[in-house]
Formats: sequence, C-alpha cells, structure tokens
Amino acid sequence: MIRPARLLVAALIGVALCPAIQPPLRAQDAVSALSAGEVDKLRDLAQDPPERLMAFVGFLNQRADRIEKLATGKRMPGREEDLHELMQQMNSILDDLADNLDEYGKYHRDVRKVLPKLVSAAERWATVLKTPAENQEYSVARRLALESLNDVHDEAALMIAEQKAWFLAHPPNKPADKKAE
Repeated sequence: MIRPARLLVAALIGVALCPAIQPPLRAQDAVSALSAGEVDKLRDLAQDPPERLMAFVGFLNQRADRIEKLATGKRMPGREEDLHELMQQMNSILDDLADNLDEYGKYHRDVRKVLPKLVSAAERWATVLKTPAENQEYSVARRLALESLNDVHDEAALMIAEQKAWFLAHPPNKPADKKAE
C-alpha cells in the first residue's frame, strides 16, 4: 500500500517537473538576432576580447547600414516591419555587447584600443536609429534600442578611464626580449 505522504511527494515532484518537459510557448521561443555564422565568429573570438568587441561593432554596423538604407532609400512595401526587425536586432546585439563589456571590465581584460572605436561607432548608430521618421510600428523598438545603445556608450566611455587607471597601476607583462638572455 502506498503511503499518503509518498503519494503527495510524488505528485509535487511531478508538478515541479511539468514545466521542464513542456515545450515553450511560441512567444517564449528565443529568436537570436545573430545569424549562425555570426554566432560562430563570436565563439571563435571568445579568447580575444578586442577582436570579439570589433566583431560586435561589425554586426551592429551592418544593421545600422541597412536601417539607413531603408530610411533614406526608395520607399518599399514592408519597410516599417523591416525597420522594426532591424531595431530589435540592434537592441538584442547591444544587450549581448553590454554583457561582454561587463565581463571584460570585471576581469580587467585589455580592450583599451577598441573602446574609443566603440564609443565613436555608438554615436553613429544613435544618429542612424533616429533617422527614420516617427512611426508607431517601430517606435518602441527604436526606444529600446536607443536605451541599450546609451548604456553601451556610457559603459564604454567609463571603461576607457577605468582601464587606463587599472593598466597604469598594473602594467601587463611584456614578452621577454630574446636579446636580454
């Protein structure tokens, strides 16, 4: 005979596991803003923080160029939907970039040479995101992308000073000169 306490425990475990085995709802599907090739490139550059950041800059430049082309080019059907999608992609990529900046700052990865380029690119992206005329189809996506962009810009600008101070106090080890042997 099964004891009521064991039956209760089994039922609670079953209820707890139910969401884990249930497939996600359509709205919960994670749609990456990055292509498979872009993800592979980031994975390959995981051990090279400056190059990884420049890869993010390249991906964001591509999206910004497409937004600019749509905003200033001949008006085509579906333009607003395309702008919405590109702005959402920029927001997602900017969030990933911000996560990388957080990690690199926390662990003092040397990205000093890349940060000024990132700040400059962020200023260009802000201009591009503001280029299309106001439209309710993409106004929320634009606002979110601009907020993420401001966060990345501010964090990169702050990191420039932080990295300068850190590496002044903790100079990186330079490879030994063979002539000194």
